[in-house]
This record gives sequence, structure tokens and C-alpha cells, in this order.
Amino acid sequence: MLEKISDKFNDVVRQVSGKSKISEKNVQDAVEEIKLALLEADVNLRVVRRFVNRTIQDATGEAVLRAVSPTQQFIKIVHDRMVGLLGDERQDLQLKGPDTVSVVLMVGLQGSGKTTTASKLAYRLKKEGRRPMLVAADLVRPAAVDQLTVLGENIDVPVFRLDGATDPLKVVKAGLKQAAVEQINTVIVDTSGRLQVDEALMAELAAIRKACDPVETLLVADAMTGQNAVDIAKAFEEQIGLSGIILSKFDSDTRGGAALSLKTVTGKPVKFIGVGEKPEDLDAFVPDRMASRILGMGDVVGLVEKAQEQFDEAEAMELQQKMSQASMTLDDYLDQIRKVRKMGSMKSLLDMMPGMAGKVDESQLDESQLKYEEAILLSMTPTERQNHRIVGPARRKRIARGSGTSVFQVNKLIKNFDKMRSMMKKVSKNRKLQARMMQQFGGMG
Repeated sequence: MLEKISDKFNDVVRQVSGKSKISEKNVQDAVEEIKLALLEADVNLRVVRRFVNRTIQDATGEAVLRAVSPTQQFIKIVHDRMVGLLGDERQDLQLKGPDTVSVVLMVGLQGSGKTTTASKLAYRLKKEGRRPMLVAADLVRPAAVDQLTVLGENIDVPVFRLDGATDPLKVVKAGLKQAAVEQINTVIVDTSGRLQVDEALMAELAAIRKACDPVETLLVADAMTGQNAVDIAKAFEEQIGLSGIILSKFDSDTRGGAALSLKTVTGKPVKFIGVGEKPEDLDAFVPDRMASRILGMGDVVGLVEKAQEQFDEAEAMELQQKMSQASMTLDDYLDQIRKVRKMGSMKSLLDMMPGMAGKVDESQLDESQLKYEEAILLSMTPTERQNHRIVGPARRKRIARGSGTSVFQVNKLIKNFDKMRSMMKKVSKNRKLQARMMQQFGGMG
């Protein structure tokens, strides 16, 4: 995501790197490159002008010109200004207490991913301890109600539907009554959209908003539409009133114009971004982390948070001990594969590592490799996974047949596993090597 603008910013950083001082000419040249990068990213012109003027003002002061490390100073100034564009601070949902019903109204145009995003939000809130229910009030798009029902079943969240209904207002009112009966504390209302902003859509949404009195009115906008998403958000804010925005399909947005323009133009924060198709692929939008990713610094905190969701501390300590003793088994490896896959795609994880965003060709990331390895491991017996030394030629043929792979692939997995165990043992015993690796990792930022 945001590869194009990130590449441009990295080029600018390289231009100012190594200079003992940054003159006003250096600043002007670098900022001119940044301006072009923002315009190419489809950022709103007024937003670009404000960003450029404030960056020049901050970067040409005496404190910067006399700085020991002018490159770092300049990067920090650009980073801080970028954070300001994106919204300064993370904005959480303003939900009521667990014993009171909070209504979240989802609005947007048809095709923005509103229904899918509603289910993702329900999944996220359920994980956070809320008791969500989805209300299927999109009665315009064919099969929208059925789609939401299926999505709700997949994440084990109840979906309220009123078969045969033609009035979405009636559905919403009935859904709120049902929520009270079932002791639901978060009602997420999926509304209908249109192909464009029109009077009929706004009138319908205004009536629903008045009836359900939502604590949050969230616009779902397609990040890939750039300035169109900004214009749509502006129209919804002026006519309906928004509390925040969710950018869907953010993982496919290589430019970033919508993310960088929305807060300044509409005054409303981006609260979440859709980063994939799975229920868990809805991330909180954190401006300072996003700015770091755009500038090629990665998002180590976000990566750690994703890991913490999958890896238990006690299990991690036990695994560390096994690594140091080279006693890690293929059962342990299978467990790690499953947890890494739950964290997201390999591309999304690499994008969060310092200096890695956009540096790996997507065609080189073979996501299916982990699936093959998992199939091979599941074709082994528990005894074989506990002691892979007993897996001889005959067993390897059987495992290959059972997993739909080749003996070569089975051999490769076992060989790589042995190498990994040896390497981990060396690293765990060698503190100098650990320090050198950490230094290199830190240097990437």
C-alpha cells in the first residue's frame, strides 16, 4: 500500500542524506520533490500547499540549519507534518458502556465495500468484548441482506433481517427492539448505497439516523478512488454528518491521496482501514504509524501488536527455550505457520518492517508455499512431527502422496527446518551476533 508515494519520499531522503548542513536551497529542492510526490498521489491541492508552506517554514529555521544531524531533523519535520495531515492522533470509536446500546451507522456509496466492512467491524468489536449485532437495512442492492447474513454466520455474530420488508426505517426500528431483547450492546446498521450522491439516498439516511440516534456515523469510502473518496466524504459530512471514515481496499491503494486529504478537507478522522478480505483485516488507523510507513520507517509497533494477538507470552518463552536447545519440533513449526498466516499476508507484514515497504516484488512472495508446508506437516503422524529424524525415504513418499506434493518438497521442508534449528541455536547462544542483528534491524529505520 502507498508504494508510489513511499518510494518518492525515500528518494527525497536519499537526496538530503550525508549533508553536513541543509541550506535553504536544499530545503526548497527537497520540498519541491515532496510537492510533486503528493500531487502525483492525488492529494488535494489545498492540502499540498498547506503542507509545503509549513514544511518550508519549519525546515529553514536556525535550529535546523545548525543541527548535528540535519537529515534526521528534516525527516522528523516532514514526518510531523505528515502526521498532521493524517489526523494527529488515533481516534477510537466513542461507544457507550457495556450495559447500554451503542448504534453504529454505516453509510456510503454502492460498491465501496460497506457490507463487508460492517461485518469486519462487528468481528473486531466482538474480539474486544462487545456484544455486536448486524442489522441488514440495505434493501436496494440485490442479495445484500443474504450477503450480510452469510458474513455474520462466518464470524458468529447475529444478523437481524426482516424478510419481505421494503422500508429500511422499519427494519432498523425492529432491529433495535430485538437488540434490547437479546441484550446486545452494539448495533451496526448496514444501509443501502447508490452509485452517486443523490437526494433520495440522503433523505433515507437522514431518516434512519434520526430514528436510531447513532453514537458513530461512519462513511465507508473506497481508498482506490482517491479524490473521489474525498469529495464523497465532504458531501456526506455536509448533508448527513459524519463522526469518522473507514477507508476500504486500503491494501490496494498505491497512491494514498484519500488518506492524506480526508482529515484536512472534511475535518473528520479516518478511524479504520481495510487491509484485506478476511474478517480480521480491519486495522485501526494510527496517523503517526502511517506517516512512518509512508516515509519508509515501517510500523514495528503495529507488527508487534499483530504478533501479540497470536502469540501467548508463556508459549513464546517456551519456544525460545526450545530454540536455544535446538529441540524445536515440526509440531512447533506447524503452530508457528498457522499463527503467522493469521497475522495477515506476507506482503502486509513486510510493509510494516523498516525499509521493506515496496522493496520486495509481489511475484516473489509465494503465499502458497506456507499452505504446501502446512499440508506436508499435516500428512505426517504426530510421532513424525515430534521426531523428524525417523522420516526416511518410504515415509517421505507417503507424506508426499498424502499432501499432494512431491518428495522433493518434503525433503526441502525437512532440510530447511534443520538449518533453521541450527541457526536459531547459534543466535541464542551468541550475544554479539544478537546485538549485530538488532543493530542492522535498527539501522534500517
